[in-house]
Formats: sequence, structure tokens, C-alpha cells
Amino acid sequence: MAGDEHLEDLPPSAKLVFKVLEYDGPLTQKRIVEETMLSARTVRYALERLQDIGVVQEDVYFADARQSLYSLTCDDAEADATEADAEVA
Repeated sequence: MAGDEHLEDLPPSAKLVFKVLEYDGPLTQKRIVEETMLSARTVRYALERLQDIGVVQEDVYFADARQSLYSLTCDDAEADATEADAEVA
């Protein structure tokens, strides 16, 4: 992870993108925009922040190589999700 930043330190838009990826699995940026109803710019920024802390990874979307497929990284994502859920409780 970059620095001491964690999921709970991110803006609400990044947390929403994280939750959508957590529940709906790997998605393209276009699909994340549709699911979250956030602007494409906000989703790009949220994905960048999530990648910076190491909880989201970007892969090639084989159905359309012009797009990327975003998914949660297994180990860091589970740890941050547990921390975030603990704060809510």
C-alpha cells in the first residue's frame, strides 16, 4: 500500500466504487459508471485512488481490448473491507 492511506481515508465515491466491485465482481469503467451513477471522471479518479492503495487491479478486458477490467485484489481488499465494516458497526 502507498503510504498510510486506507480505504476509510478515501472519499465516498471511492468507497462506493469499492463496494460495487466487491458485490458485482470485475467490471469495466463504463459498467462502474452505470452501476454507481457517478460521472466517468469521478469513477476514473476513484479507481486511481483505489489502485494507489493497492485494493484494485486493472486487467485487459478480452471482449474489448480498448477497455480495462477492474477487480479487487484479494488479500488487501478483504483486509480493508473488514476494517471498513468494523468502523460502521
